[in-house]
Amino acid sequence: MLRRATLSLLLAAALPAMAEPIATAAPSTATLTRLAERQAVPLDQLQAAAGAARLNPEILALMQRPWEAKPWYQYRPLFVTEQRIQAGVRFWQENSELLNRAEQTYRVPAALITAILGVETAYGKQMGRHGVLDSLYTLGFYYPERADFFAKEFAQLVLLGQEEGLPLRALKGSYAGAMGMGQFMPSSYRHYAVDFDGDGKRDLFNNKADAIGSVANYFAEHGWRWHEPVVEPAKATMPVPDSLIGKAPEPTLTWQTLSDAGLRLATPPDAKTKVRLLALDQADGPGYWVARHNFYVINRYNRSPLYGMAVYQLSQAIQDAYAAQQTPHPQPDLVAGGL
Repeated sequence: MLRRATLSLLLAAALPAMAEPIATAAPSTATLTRLAERQAVPLDQLQAAAGAARLNPEILALMQRPWEAKPWYQYRPLFVTEQRIQAGVRFWQENSELLNRAEQTYRVPAALITAILGVETAYGKQMGRHGVLDSLYTLGFYYPERADFFAKEFAQLVLLGQEEGLPLRALKGSYAGAMGMGQFMPSSYRHYAVDFDGDGKRDLFNNKADAIGSVANYFAEHGWRWHEPVVEPAKATMPVPDSLIGKAPEPTLTWQTLSDAGLRLATPPDAKTKVRLLALDQADGPGYWVARHNFYVINRYNRSPLYGMAVYQLSQAIQDAYAAQQTPHPQPDLVAGGL
């Protein structure tokens, strides 16, 4: 009783804005049975994982203040920095053979792979401090807003642990349960991770080859289009209706629609090209960008347009800095607004 009372006090302190008190009872057998059936996980393994996990109030508090809630002009400096650009160049130089092989195998730019690893974990140096098992347990059973998703990922973690021989209680990652150099959720780890060095294991924590190959495979499987544009700044020649700003990550408007509304690009696409209009907050007002299919693919990794833009701009900066430090040799051709 003392432990439960203490936990309730911690939850109340961590989540002052939540109107409803958080239930602290362990998930019922019926709940775990339904989850086991839906995710094809042996019930005894799921029960053992739930019994080993702990509710962590800090995780719930962190979910209330994600970085993506910041305006773009504050979000960008968190990731697109000279330090991170130069660290990306060094990572590329040190792993050029792996990155070039991944680029050729999956037709995904080495600069983009590098930028993902840079944004996610500072090239493997910051893979997270939270217990993955506790994070997914907490969010799967005590965070109603997205409980179904995180409960599924909790079950997928149990399966992943069995398949890869991972010690679940020892795994560290983000507060949302993402892990490894590329911060894969358990279901993504199971589906997209590859053994890129052929050693018989898929290790995204300690093996740079597997991390690089897995990020490339993720983008390839989500439809990255080699040499196609990503996103381009747009000029508005008249007030832009809010209805044109893309709320969903998919590009659903045609360029003709945006052109008719007064948007202008340096390199306009065909009139029927599907696009998405982004409005990103600058310090002096909104800045407009026209995103295409490849930006949507980046958003499959993370749905935030701020995240997608940070990854894209970091990749461009790394590519430019890397090229400047090399003796002349063929580089992937840049097209306007894209890799």
